[in-house]
Amino acid sequence: MKHFRSSPISYITLLLILLAAALPACGKAPEKQPWEEPFDAPGTWHLSSDAAATVAIDAGQLKIDIHQAGQVAWATTGRTFADFTLQVEATQLTGPSDNEYGVLVRMDENSHFYAFSISGDGYARVARYEEGAWTLLGPDWTPHESIRQGEATNLLELDARGSQFTFRVNGEEIATVEDTTLTKGDLGLYAGAFDEAGVQIAFDNLQVTP
Repeated sequence: MKHFRSSPISYITLLLILLAAALPACGKAPEKQPWEEPFDAPGTWHLSSDAAATVAIDAGQLKIDIHQAGQVAWATTGRTFADFTLQVEATQLTGPSDNEYGVLVRMDENSHFYAFSISGDGYARVARYEEGAWTLLGPDWTPHESIRQGEATNLLELDARGSQFTFRVNGEEIATVEDTTLTKGDLGLYAGAFDEAGVQIAFDNLQVTP
């Protein structure tokens, strides 16, 4: 059974550091051109590391290493998107399968975003984060056979059109939800640990089409 994090207070310092880097993107006009990211260089990405986690672009991948239990970290693009289709390859390299990783979208200032998440043991969840609180946009952590478990690669796909979001993993629909709260913002790729540290997730071949 997956855990539900009602409030990320235990790692709020890390979140504020990472989200502060995303602030410049919030006032920008949304991107209008397709974008492909091979992770050959940092480019506009906002990366941050500390004792809790390391976030870096290395050997053609965006890698997130979680060093402490109960922590989460991410990198943001430094761009603004409204309506788009996204796909990215996410690979668990090491660590416990009881973890979380995925895509954060429409990130606004330092306290608002949508999270489209899977775990290494085959669960998925969609939620909205606002002002220190999570709101589920569907069932809590729910198992899905389409999610490849353990040290494996999953293709994450997201369609965001107005208030409707469709989340797919390896070509299979995981969730379709509606929410009107957030209309545009930055994109983030993230990973987190629950009760055991040592989670390492690599992201590659990101494609975003407005």
